[in-house]
Amino acid sequence: MVIISPSVLSCDFGNIQRDVEMLDSSNAEWIHIDVMDGVFVPNISFGFPVLSAIRKHTSKVLDVHLMIANPDHYLADFCKAGANILTVHYEACTHLHRTISEIKRLGMKAGVALNPHTPIDVLEEIISELDLVLIMSVNPGFGGQKFISSASDKVRKIKELINRENSKALIEVDGGVNLETGKLLVQAGADALVAGSFVFSSSSPTDTIQSLCEL
Repeated sequence: MVIISPSVLSCDFGNIQRDVEMLDSSNAEWIHIDVMDGVFVPNISFGFPVLSAIRKHTSKVLDVHLMIANPDHYLADFCKAGANILTVHYEACTHLHRTISEIKRLGMKAGVALNPHTPIDVLEEIISELDLVLIMSVNPGFGGQKFISSASDKVRKIKELINRENSKALIEVDGGVNLETGKLLVQAGADALVAGSFVFSSSSPTDTIQSLCEL
């Protein structure tokens, strides 16, 4: 089954403990946490206190996606706050290999995210070091955006690169995921799907998560 990583960016912020506990009891394997700084992307979201609070209410893997400038300054802080997977953007890292090495040294799994316009071949020299590649199927910064259909082809290409280089990296896709787009992405080779508004706007989020798991 595909790994589902519901994004708490779409939860009810006034009832975040309730929603995190709901996710903890669901069949989602990961919980996706989008960290935005208003610099790398035009939005501001969570910081360390919220991540630490979420950690207290779930035993799930915390899948933390840093949409921030200068992520190197904060890697140890995200580790202390409870991140299990830490994903940085290729576009935000001048010394990507050093960043990935430090994430792994701290004991977290290391991922790299690619914006929609960034080709997958930029990862050729580092794919063997990665635990995760996150393909953005919307422009990062806001939830509820329309799925960019070329993401499926990008998943196929990154799968070919992973296989060619004998990498163990998983492929995750974030943006516009629903049952229709999710099926296309899984067929293309995606291992994990981030779903935010599709899960939290449904009448039964846990049933929606289960339906996604079965794709």
